Amino acid sequence: MEPVDYRVEDRVAILTIQNPPVNALSPAVQESLREASLRAIDDCHADAIVVIGSGNIFVAGADIKQLERMAHDGMVESILPELLLAIEAAPKPVVAAIHGNALGGGLELALAAHYRIASPEAKVGHPEVKLGIIPGAGGTQRLPRLAGVEAALEMCAFGESVPAEDAKRLGIIDRIAEGDLLACAIRFAREVRGATIRRTRDLSRQIETRERNAALFAACREKVRNTRRNLLAPAAVVDAIQTATEVPFEEGCQKERQMFEQLLASSQARALMHVFLAERAAARIPGFDKGSGDTPIQTAAIIGAGTMGRGIAMCFANAGIPVRLKEVKQEALEAALKAIQTTYQASVAKGKISSDEMQSRLSRIHPQLDYAGFEAADIVVEAAFENVEVKQGVFRELGPLTKPTAILASNTSYLNINEMAQACSRPDNVVGLHFFSPANVMRLVEVVPGKLTARHVTAGALAVAKKLGKLAVVAGNCPGFIGNRMLRAYRREAQLLLEEGASPRQIDASLEQWGMAMGPFAAQDLAGIDIAMSSRHVFSALDRDGTRSPRVIEMLYAQGRLGRKTGAGWYQYDETRKPQIDPAVEALIERVAQEAGIIRRSIVAEEVIERTIYALINEGSRILEEGHALRASDIDLVYINGYGFPAYRGGPMHYADEVGLEAVYGRILEFRAVHGASWEPNPLLAFLAQGHSSFRAWDAMRETHEPVL
Repeated sequence: MEPVDYRVEDRVAILTIQNPPVNALSPAVQESLREASLRAIDDCHADAIVVIGSGNIFVAGADIKQLERMAHDGMVESILPELLLAIEAAPKPVVAAIHGNALGGGLELALAAHYRIASPEAKVGHPEVKLGIIPGAGGTQRLPRLAGVEAALEMCAFGESVPAEDAKRLGIIDRIAEGDLLACAIRFAREVRGATIRRTRDLSRQIETRERNAALFAACREKVRNTRRNLLAPAAVVDAIQTATEVPFEEGCQKERQMFEQLLASSQARALMHVFLAERAAARIPGFDKGSGDTPIQTAAIIGAGTMGRGIAMCFANAGIPVRLKEVKQEALEAALKAIQTTYQASVAKGKISSDEMQSRLSRIHPQLDYAGFEAADIVVEAAFENVEVKQGVFRELGPLTKPTAILASNTSYLNINEMAQACSRPDNVVGLHFFSPANVMRLVEVVPGKLTARHVTAGALAVAKKLGKLAVVAGNCPGFIGNRMLRAYRREAQLLLEEGASPRQIDASLEQWGMAMGPFAAQDLAGIDIAMSSRHVFSALDRDGTRSPRVIEMLYAQGRLGRKTGAGWYQYDETRKPQIDPAVEALIERVAQEAGIIRRSIVAEEVIERTIYALINEGSRILEEGHALRASDIDLVYINGYGFPAYRGGPMHYADEVGLEAVYGRILEFRAVHGASWEPNPLLAFLAQGHSSFRAWDAMRETHEPVL
């Protein structure tokens, strides 16, 4: 099959892009499109040209794998800018027929055409900033000429797509097709074949005055600073669009291309492309058939209506699945329903959902104090108190109550799935589904099979997560799974740094400036110090002999300083709930250090970053070596989507590759010499570092291996 099919109908040359599943503009497609367009221009039997995509999509953009290779190799290989200039210069009218998505390079292709017709469900957009780059084939120069500066800024700086009707209103699309898109496009092409060619590059009516534009650019830059902290591409795309309003088209395209190539060579582009591809890789579980877990989930049930239980119930209701929500006491059930309604009302007030949609979702949540109807549930999620005996009691009851095909899931964040499954009469139906709080907001779910979990149950749990719109990552059944196991290593180093001379605010500020969404102490106050203390016994088995344990947190816990909920933790909180430095905590830290014989010293931000982030990397390497993560990239996804790690750094394992594993390994050896057993380098990390390799290479090598599940 040719990448671009060529045929003529009613004196219209039809160029059909054929690169399933999304018709990405790979090098082969670009070359084939170049040949087909030249053929159409020279074809005496064709008076006009239509470009369309095969299947259900026009063109979803560039080949991301190819882009990532170019980002790593530092070589840009693309004829797309020249190809689009040639299409735009065609002496015959060119009509882009858009269905599905026209994104990135796909929209650039459509903009280079002389006319655009779209099916009603089509969407167009420039999401390149989400990959750390900007359009590189004229997108920032053509879009403002059609849609105006304001719309171009919004679309390019924030990367959201626009539906067909809005695109028509903005002037991006000329016509919405009624009926068959190709037939409508052919008729449209025949209508305009005698008209003067309208080239986007020559349009100027949408370019506002310099004064009006100055205000738009200033406002967009301010919005980017506030909402896209530390990101390079959004600011660059504003510069590129401003260029479109100030210089001739050819010069603007050259400057855009220079910016594109600079960004493509940046660490942010490599990181964000890594994350994009990692999400797709996470869905590939070696040894699982594509159709595994296809049993439809029609009804669900939740046990426990606390913060997690009610959040999970909302996930099912939002996905259109009726869900039973069980509690032991009526007052707890009523409090949960009130909290759910308050959350939905806030969404209505923000315009995210309609009042009718809120009522529909609420109607799907059935509160109850007993197990009535649980026998019909396709999935039951236990969200009881994080205590293994309590959870075992729940699973002991669930076995006889539920149907043989039901998935029995625990929303534990660190407990052993095997211990819960042993209490159930059907242990092969039991699986971990670790939602993150708040469950109705957070995208990540760790799917944790136990030793006896049937493969179809694991597949079913993955399918449920997908149905709920979650990003599912398979994690091994070890203390804390992937995320919380790594979090412990990160927090330990942060707390030890306190005893050695840092302050909570200094450490939080250093990590937040580096890119973390919240510092470790502010985040722990938000979650609750009691939560961390209750899990310590589970994680102690992971400690090597001689590992130093932080002591300040124990004293805060003993004093009842549990974080925001008690008004005091690592920080002091008033009615505004903003953290304030507390001299009492500073004094406590100094006393603990003195009692331990630690001479406190000045600690710089660089050491804060290395001690905490390298602890994550070393623990992540242990998890990977033990088989509790299928890929290093899965670990990255967990930490980005569950713990506020900056996506533009690619996750801890990708970041290690960026720094260089030899450098990371060498620094860990230095930390071991000073701080002892907790810094013993993981053998896999040592192996890769000494072999001048990377976690990226390890993932590539292991891609076809069977997982440890």
